[in-house]
Amino acid sequence: MDRDGTLIEDKEYLSRPENVAPLAGAAEALLSLQKAGFKLFVVTNQSGVGRGFFSLEDVQRVNERLTQLLAGQGVRLEKFYVAPEAPGQPSRGRKPSPQFLFDARDQFALDLPASCLIGDKLSDLQCGWNAGLKKCLLVRTGYGRKLEEEMPRLLRAAVVVDDLPAAAKWILEAA
Repeated sequence: MDRDGTLIEDKEYLSRPENVAPLAGAAEALLSLQKAGFKLFVVTNQSGVGRGFFSLEDVQRVNERLTQLLAGQGVRLEKFYVAPEAPGQPSRGRKPSPQFLFDARDQFALDLPASCLIGDKLSDLQCGWNAGLKKCLLVRTGYGRKLEEEMPRLLRAAVVVDDLPAAAKWILEAA
């Protein structure tokens, strides 16, 4: 899944761990997926690093804080995949590239055609589509509602839901 706007509140160029705020119901939704046997990964573009706004270490501290908050509710995130480059900079994994999904497949023996991706931006969905995932879900949190209003035709191949709990419910019912 995506991080900012999907799992946590999107606070533009988040660089301080104390500002991490999981979205309502996120931990419970992830726990339900985990209990059903799903492995949970975060794939995130963090262009603030490439733009010089903050460091990769700042991103790691934010991710550690999120991991701690979720672990306190029983949720285990397998791994964070971070693309620190700004748009236009050469990048191996910046979404919509599917490279990080291929890396997760190789490292964790994932079945990508049976996997889902949850995000709030077109680049999130394109990442999943480019990797051949079973389904990509757009949440209306973060930038999702605006994307749905501005580009509904591009979203025909996606499942559009209100938030992460609704995405988890859809995935569990479709499994």
